[in-house]
Amino acid sequence: MLYILDIIEDTIVDGTGLRTSIYGAGCPHACPGCHNPQSWHKKNGNPVDTGTIMEVINRNPVANVTFSGGEPFSQTEGFIELAKRIKSETNKTIWCYTGYRYESLMLHPKHKELLSYIDVLVDGPFIQELKDETLRFRGSSNQRIVYIKDFFVFETAL
Repeated sequence: MLYILDIIEDTIVDGTGLRTSIYGAGCPHACPGCHNPQSWHKKNGNPVDTGTIMEVINRNPVANVTFSGGEPFSQTEGFIELAKRIKSETNKTIWCYTGYRYESLMLHPKHKELLSYIDVLVDGPFIQELKDETLRFRGSSNQRIVYIKDFFVFETAL
């Protein structure tokens, strides 16, 4: 079970290609200037079971998946369950947006487990003073695109 703020189908702004974006509710970062401040409180979301989310994901066979929020790592167990199903039942890639840095996530066993299912991580908090609208898939220049499977960090404009 996950607390979900919204599920957006057929989006092109949360990673490469066509995507289904899952917006979790709850975020401890509360970044000033956040584009989604309603996601900060878990109570703003609705409890949704993994099966229901998978039905939405499976509606479009060509759309990949993005976990966003809020903070997906605030609901690690639920997102692990969902990611396992995505990887075992589909051939979809998973992008994940987080306010944490990759290196700090690797220190926690459950966070590390969730990372094992993620293909691309966009990490780091949004910093309003570093906002850069020329960047693709990131809001501020401190955020990185991390290709997990290749352990490659892309830090310049994509």
